[in-house]
Amino acid sequence: MTTTVKKTTTRKPAVQAVKLPPNPFIFEILDLVAEQRTKEKKVAILKEYETDSLKAILIWNFDESVVSMLPEGDVPYKQNEVPVGTDHTSLRREYQQLYHFVKGGNDTLTSLRRESMFIQMLEGLHPREAEIICLTKDKKLASKYKINFDIVRQAYPEIQWGGRS
Repeated sequence: MTTTVKKTTTRKPAVQAVKLPPNPFIFEILDLVAEQRTKEKKVAILKEYETDSLKAILIWNFDESVVSMLPEGDVPYKQNEVPVGTDHTSLRREYQQLYHFVKGGNDTLTSLRRESMFIQMLEGLHPREAEIICLTKDKKLASKYKINFDIVRQAYPEIQWGGRS
């Protein structure tokens, strides 16, 4: 009598593509980009979630001609600790005010007024979005998120780099 043994193979479950909610926070997009292992996947995520606000942050961070008019280092502000979705604004709404904080944007502001406006904006943002702006002003976004200029340039070839200030 012969017995046949049925060989079973275990398959790994297919990796589900993470989908962000409609109108995701910038930190959600950058977190998803940072989780990707290949440059191509990072570029694809940036393309999929392309917004003017995300591009504005990336330009400020990676374009060497954009000069921050804010002091480098930690910013003394009180984080907005209310639950998500209740009393936060987002970079998606606030990005149009970023020109105040770079050279050539609104040079009529005094340093004190500019810094007060920046702190006010940070205090209204979700804490993770405020952190992104603080990293961006010092051009240190790559220190937290696994993203570089080459990835951004591939994702958004239409962006003209340089000559901004």
